[in-house]
Amino acid sequence: MRRKDREITDLRKIDGIIMACDCCRLGFADENEVYIVPLNFGYEVKGEKRSFYFHGAKEGRKIDLINRTGRAGFELDTSHEVTGAETACNYSFRYQSVIGDGTVSIVTDDMEKRAALQLIMSHYSEKNDWDFPDAAIRAVAVFKLEVRELTCKEHL
Repeated sequence: MRRKDREITDLRKIDGIIMACDCCRLGFADENEVYIVPLNFGYEVKGEKRSFYFHGAKEGRKIDLINRTGRAGFELDTSHEVTGAETACNYSFRYQSVIGDGTVSIVTDDMEKRAALQLIMSHYSEKNDWDFPDAAIRAVAVFKLEVRELTCKEHL
């Protein structure tokens, strides 16, 4: 990281920044192209292991790339604020961001799918006891990104 003065290394603070975000962008390499998709997410920390959960349709480019590559980069950002100044060069942008990569796979176990959907829903609501009918579990694809590496930066 070029700006070491903005780097955040405290994992608890990084987890808090992630939880303050409302969108996680996944980036996939697709031969000569890059495919980036914004997604709702759930986040889980178990010991030193960090995982993101996502849901979506059972088919499409994203699912094809997960099955083909099993790798993705991710990016989240929050706390946005433009700070004005008398000159253009003194304008600034306040933010917190997390980037990284990991292995991504389709979740096939129904219990893990339910737990993942619960994480996603509790991230966006104050409720953590949602009911997911069996038909809904069968109809949705749930996928998991296990974090391999991440970095965090802030300019506040």
